[in-house]
Amino acid sequence: MLTKRIIACLDMDGGRVVKGVQFKNLRDAGDPAECATTHARNGADEIVLLDITATSANRRTLLDAVRRTARSLFVPFTVGGGIRQLEDAAAVFDAGADKIAINSAAVRDPALIGRIAGRFGSQAVVVAIDAGKVDGGFEVFVAGGRTPTGRDAIQWAREAAACGAGEILLTSMDRDGTQSGFDCQLVREVAEAVSIPVIASGGAGSALDFIEVFRDGRADAALAASIFHFGIEDIAQLKHELHGVGVAVRWPC
Repeated sequence: MLTKRIIACLDMDGGRVVKGVQFKNLRDAGDPAECATTHARNGADEIVLLDITATSANRRTLLDAVRRTARSLFVPFTVGGGIRQLEDAAAVFDAGADKIAINSAAVRDPALIGRIAGRFGSQAVVVAIDAGKVDGGFEVFVAGGRTPTGRDAIQWAREAAACGAGEILLTSMDRDGTQSGFDCQLVREVAEAVSIPVIASGGAGSALDFIEVFRDGRADAALAASIFHFGIEDIAQLKHELHGVGVAVRWPC
């Protein structure tokens, strides 16, 4: 049985980890290298670092922060934000990332997924999808959740997988930072539409939320930020609780 992964997310703005609610009202959560090291030691299976203002500010990822964070880690490390072309991805890999996450640039140019996968392998390419409920469906948003695209999230996930993505990082904008639980309907619809792993994001508030998204949402991994940054849920204890109800996690932690 494949184990479910618990992923700690670091949203970075100006070189600092921040967290808000529904992509707004950001508050400081610490230094990225220090946060990443703490989460990894506490049992996180992977770390994701997202430079959330790189695209909207029309700049590249802050590579110094990536290098510092990569040096401190012993678990897989994914970096996203500001990656617009193959050369940007190469620079992030050179800085120490194991995977890159692309969002806005992939929507604008889906062939970019294949170009990066062709050089670095599909396993190193994560397509991030920020989705919000609109008129009974799920619409894709870009530029840090600021810009609607009119594209259906489930269809876009299928297209991204066909283009060479190795994973989908699926964030519910409606649940982001609310600690009200993952959007299991959204996660399940995407998981059933693609054959690659789906990482659920947005809304984690308790161990029960993780149990539900693994069972009902059929997620392969679940990502959280607020509950790990501010000490509401300990990753090691979370894994104990998941293990206790029969959810396969990397064990012992």
